[in-house]
Amino acid sequence: MGSIETPPSAENGSATHTAMPEGDQKPSGGVGFAPPVNEVTMESEMLKKRKMTMLPLEVGTRVMCRWRDGKYHPVKVIERRKLNLGGVNDYEYYVHYTEFNRRLDEWVKLEQLDLDSVEAVVDEKVEDKVTSLKMTRHQKRKIDETHVEGHEELDAASLREHEEFTKVKNIATIELGRYEIETWYFSPFPPEYNDSLKLYFCEFCLNFMKRKEQLQRHMRKCDLKHPPGDEIYRSGTLSMFEVDGKKNKVYGQNLCYLAKLFLDHKTLYYDVDLFLFYILCECDDRGCHMVGYFSKEKHSEESYNLACILTLPPYQRKGYGKFLIAFSYELSKKEGKVGTPERPLSDLGLLSYRGYWTRVLLDILKKHKGNISIKELSDMTAIKAEDILTTLQSLELIQYRKGQHVICADPKVLDRHLKAAGRGGLEVDVSKLIWTPYKEQG
Repeated sequence: MGSIETPPSAENGSATHTAMPEGDQKPSGGVGFAPPVNEVTMESEMLKKRKMTMLPLEVGTRVMCRWRDGKYHPVKVIERRKLNLGGVNDYEYYVHYTEFNRRLDEWVKLEQLDLDSVEAVVDEKVEDKVTSLKMTRHQKRKIDETHVEGHEELDAASLREHEEFTKVKNIATIELGRYEIETWYFSPFPPEYNDSLKLYFCEFCLNFMKRKEQLQRHMRKCDLKHPPGDEIYRSGTLSMFEVDGKKNKVYGQNLCYLAKLFLDHKTLYYDVDLFLFYILCECDDRGCHMVGYFSKEKHSEESYNLACILTLPPYQRKGYGKFLIAFSYELSKKEGKVGTPERPLSDLGLLSYRGYWTRVLLDILKKHKGNISIKELSDMTAIKAEDILTTLQSLELIQYRKGQHVICADPKVLDRHLKAAGRGGLEVDVSKLIWTPYKEQG
């Protein structure tokens, strides 16, 4: 829920290599002498030879790489593969832009790399050991927290295994409906799809194929025009379908394969029987086109009202993510329960939740006269008390007095926080929600 982070421009501190040549600057005095031609030739030959000896670049090498904005950014080589051309230069490299999220990782050609900026490969275990000697425990903890963002449930060994297994994107793009979408992360498709840079999805049943002709043949036979479930909400052109993972197992698994391409932290659900999937669609005369979804367990002992959430990239920044979050809480209210999202949240998911909790709570505090407790706020919103407490603490709207938490709701402060939280996204019209909780359906 959000867009790909775009690397900063050179003005913001990214490195470029366009310095004025020394010879173009006006001398302050005296005569400048150019080196002899044969000396220049020798130097350039030596430089060329030195560059050739460092090729192919080793995995782990740090170097500057020209991105699609035309500027150079620091990268680390994650993987390399030989092209069938025969020479030492005939490799391409899978790189991670070290300033940015893994979703920007990509394969690049040698000509995109600035070999003058190559840093020697450092053994990471040695590097960690040296670095840790220079850091305080607090600094080390902060670094560790950064490294495992989105993977708090994994221990160090599992995290290394996860990163090794998922380090290279296996599918570069997908076609879904009228959109071609660049993927962000690895997804464990069946082995027969490993050599496919692009996959073609049926936007209604989510079956995927390697070739466009296969999709075209499939579309002539596929009679679905919406997700294979019950329509539980329709307002204008927006529609929400509830899909039972047990009744529609293949659809649920295909949805998980698709979602994993855009969610780094997600664990793939092979056992989709235990989940309900809520598919948000934009409807027109051609059918109901998926824009995003969330899933939830049929029975959650931890009060989770949402397991996974995604708005597909073409539909991001339109308020759909906030709509999905609000919808999950409306279902909780219908169930008569408080809810909370399953952890860990993705970076974009966490931002959306913080924004949602902030807006909902501040709206109530603005309108409410007199004292109100966290329990009352929880009953009104279906937001778990712990989420309310951490949200209000982050906004510095709560104090601890005489053994209890007291909410401080100065109207000017509330207005300032509301403005900072941004717009609320699309509203859920509860009167259009026709839904029976799962436990009552049987």
